Amino acid sequence: MYSSFFGFKENPFNLTPDPRYLFLSHYHREALDHLLYGINERKGFITITGGIGTGKTTLCRAFLSRLNASTKSALIFNSFISDRELLETINQEFGIGMNPSDKSKKDYVDALNDFLLDTFSSGGNAVLLLDEAQNLSQTVLEQIRMLSNLETEREKLIQIVLVGQPELREILVTPSLRQLDERITVRYHLKPLDRKDIQAYVAHRLVVSGSRGDVAFTDDAFKKIYAYSKGNPRRINAVCDRALLIAYSKETRDITKKLIGKAVQDIRGNLQADPLVSGLSGKKIRSVILLILLVIAAGLAGWNFRDFIFGLLPDGQKAVVVKSIKTFPLPPEPKQETPTLFLEGKTSLSTLYDLFDVETGENGYDMSQIHLGLVEFDIGPEYYVMFKKPFRVLVTGLSSSSLPSPSYLLIKKTTDDGAIAIDATGNERQVMRSYIFDHWGRSVSWIYPSKNISRPLVEGANGPDVVNVQKVLHEIGYLGNNTGIYDKSTSEQVSRFQRDFGLLADGVVGPRTRALLYQFEGK
Repeated sequence: MYSSFFGFKENPFNLTPDPRYLFLSHYHREALDHLLYGINERKGFITITGGIGTGKTTLCRAFLSRLNASTKSALIFNSFISDRELLETINQEFGIGMNPSDKSKKDYVDALNDFLLDTFSSGGNAVLLLDEAQNLSQTVLEQIRMLSNLETEREKLIQIVLVGQPELREILVTPSLRQLDERITVRYHLKPLDRKDIQAYVAHRLVVSGSRGDVAFTDDAFKKIYAYSKGNPRRINAVCDRALLIAYSKETRDITKKLIGKAVQDIRGNLQADPLVSGLSGKKIRSVILLILLVIAAGLAGWNFRDFIFGLLPDGQKAVVVKSIKTFPLPPEPKQETPTLFLEGKTSLSTLYDLFDVETGENGYDMSQIHLGLVEFDIGPEYYVMFKKPFRVLVTGLSSSSLPSPSYLLIKKTTDDGAIAIDATGNERQVMRSYIFDHWGRSVSWIYPSKNISRPLVEGANGPDVVNVQKVLHEIGYLGNNTGIYDKSTSEQVSRFQRDFGLLADGVVGPRTRALLYQFEGK
C-alpha cells in the first residue's frame, strides 16, 4: 500500500523469510559460520536454536542459497510427520526416483543410500535441513539418528541440520535421545539483535527494498523500536511496517519516536501475553506499588511508636535494641589511573608497524620483494572476529576532552569473547566484545605487505596466488574449488566477497581486494 509513496520496489518489512533481507549481525554471522563449517567438514549433525522471530528460517534459506552446485539439499518444513513420511519427503526433496511398488521404510533408505553414495563418489555433498525440529516426535528423531549411519569408513554421507526453538535443546538432552544428542558436534544458539544493530538492520532492509533514502528514522525512534522489540527481528518488522503505514496516512516521511509509539499501541494488543514485550502487566505493577507503599507505611508507623514499643520489651532486650556501635569508614585507597586504551594517530600507527615487524620475524617475509602500506576500509563491527592480523579502529563515543582526536583502539589479536588491545604504555589489555562494539567507528586500518610486482587476478589466471585466494575464501565460508585456476566459480565467489564488504563487485582480485583477503589469512 505505501511502497509507491516511499519509492520502494517492494515492502521492506514483510514477515516472509526472504534470504535477500538477511541482516548479518554478529550472531547471525556466527550461526552462518557454524553451518558452513559443519557442512564443509562433514560433521554429520548440526543444531541451530533460537527464539521465535529471531531469523532462523531466513538464515537457513540464505545458507542454502550459498551452497555450490555439487552440494545437494533437502529442506523440510513440515515437522508433524511420521518416520515413514519423513523418509518419503527426504527422497522427494532430493529428487530420488522410486518404483511404485517400493513403499517400505527399507526401500526408501536403500534408495537414499544409493543416491548418497553416487553423490559422494562424484565429489559432492548432501544436506538435510529440518526446520521447526522441536515439533518432531521421538520416533522421527530416532529415524533421523539412524540416517547418520549412512556413511563410508571415513566420511558422513549426509549432513543433518536441526533448526528449532530453545525447547529443542531440552528435548535432545532427555535420556531416550542421548545417542542422538551425543552425535551432535556443532551447536549454536541464535540471539536477538543488540541495541546497536537496530539502525543497521532497518537501513539494510530499506536498501534491499529499493529505498532512495527518502525515509528518515530519528535516533529516538530507533530507541523506541528496541524498547518494544528487544532486538527480535520479527517484532522490528511488525512495528516498522505499521509505522510506515501510519506515516503514509499522515503523508510524512519522518519516522519519529511518537509515531513508533502509535505503531506499538496499534499492534501490542496481540502481544500482551508475550514476556519479551509486555513484562509486568498493569495489574501486577499496581499490586507491587501497593505492597511497597504498605511496607513504607508500616515502617513509618513503627518509628513513630518506637518509644511505646520499646517500653513493652523486657530490660534485657531494651539494652540490645538501644545499644548501637559507631563505626567510622576507613579512608578510601588512592585510585591508580589505568592507562588509556585510546591512542592518537602517530602512536597507533607506529605500534602497528612494530607488531608487523614481529610478524615479519615469525613468517619470514622477504622485505626486498614487498613494500608496506597502510590500508583503510569501512567495515562493520560484526566482522572483526574474523580478523587474523593486528588492526586499529577509529573509535567513537568518547566524552573526555583530554583524549586525542581522532583516537584509535589498537587490536593485537581477537579472542573468543573480545580481543587483546595495546594500551598507551604498550601493554596488552583484554577487552570485551561489547566494549569494542560500543566504540567501533567503522574506519578500520592495518599494514598490508604487497608484492612489488602484483597483477590483478582475473578469469584464466593460475598459480600460487590463485591457490591462496581460493584457500582464504574457503576458510571464511565462501564455497568453491581449490583448483589453482581462476575459473568462473572463483570469480563469482570473489564478487560475493567484494559485495559483502562494500567493494566494487567486479570479480577481479586487485590491490584492495588482496589487502582485505590478507586480513583473513590464517597463520
